[in-house]
Amino acid sequence: MNLLNKFMNMDRRWIYLITAICVIIPFLIPIGLPTYTTPPARNIYEKIDNTSDGQVVLLSFDYDAAVLPELYPMTITILNHCFNRNIKVILMSLYMQGIGIAQVALEDVKREFPEKKEGIDYTLLPYVPGGALVILGIGEDIHKTFPTDYYGTLIDSLPMMREIRNFDQISLAISFSGGGVSRTWVTYANQRYGANVAAGVTAVMAAENYPYLQTKQLIGMLGGLKGAAEYENLVEKNLKLKTRKAACIGMDAQSAVHIMMIVFIVLANIAYFAGRRRKK
Repeated sequence: MNLLNKFMNMDRRWIYLITAICVIIPFLIPIGLPTYTTPPARNIYEKIDNTSDGQVVLLSFDYDAAVLPELYPMTITILNHCFNRNIKVILMSLYMQGIGIAQVALEDVKREFPEKKEGIDYTLLPYVPGGALVILGIGEDIHKTFPTDYYGTLIDSLPMMREIRNFDQISLAISFSGGGVSRTWVTYANQRYGANVAAGVTAVMAAENYPYLQTKQLIGMLGGLKGAAEYENLVEKNLKLKTRKAACIGMDAQSAVHIMMIVFIVLANIAYFAGRRRKK
């Protein structure tokens, strides 16, 4: 009983310390908790994996630093997958801040694929204001919407862009977003031009996108760290890429904290009811 009383009167700083330990340990010693792969994540993987060498995938970094922990791991692992399959990649953003994130992601992945060249294997497009109008512009003529790439080179002079005019030459467009931008891609890229569209979203936004999965307007979706971890496991299992699995490590830390919270809730309830019985 004294132990239960001490638990009920525990200094909250001990709880903060235990939480910190649960978060830090998985980053130092990855646990590797199993992750069930859901159909929306598998659909994106299979679509990219079945894309022929030399075809094009468009990745739109439609987010800022506020949602970086959830969305950045999935952008990295998909970019790894595309480069491993020798798929050409167009990187862009409907957010001004997203272009910088796309550039950092490229530098991270190019450490594994130093042979990939700008304008031949990938193209980084600059930020162009307009949101939905930019998507409509890509559907008509990407060369008119983006006369130059991010580095100021004329699009017409880039070897990989010479044959790409609109969504007809793009196998898949994936929007990574912490808000409702993926719906804009569904409305204009998929419904207006018939493009294949997928989404990578934060966990809280995943539920809003399931109707689009049911209607096949989205071919697949990655929801938060869980979705990113599913994709990391698929890439590691099938392609044998030994990259740092940031999403899986994050899921380990998140799961450890959840287990800690459940244990504390159970103990607190036991202590509460035991104390009330003693008073009676």
